[in-house]
Amino acid sequence: MSRVPGWLLRHRITIEPYNGESSTGPVYAPPTEVRCFVDEQTRAVRSPGGEEITSSSTAYTAPGTTAPPLSRVTLPSGRTTTVIAALDRNGGGLPTPDHVEIQLQ
Repeated sequence: MSRVPGWLLRHRITIEPYNGESSTGPVYAPPTEVRCFVDEQTRAVRSPGGEEITSSSTAYTAPGTTAPPLSRVTLPSGRTTTVIAALDRNGGGLPTPDHVEIQLQ
């Protein structure tokens, strides 16, 4: 397995994993700071439910990063956004950098 090189992970984001709903609204796990590379580019993506959604940015993190859909993420700019999907990008032994792609609203 070839991991994405650490020197490419130039940014830091804070992820608060979504844990479900309560009577007062969404419940999140404690925040975790994660090293990543943030690409702020608008593009159309598919949500886990199959809907087409506009993504305003994407974060590329090391393998093993947990960011369930609806998790709250704070970007380096201070903007808070929501996870659309987190995709495990594994090259299956090919010499490509394995990483997690987090698509953000």
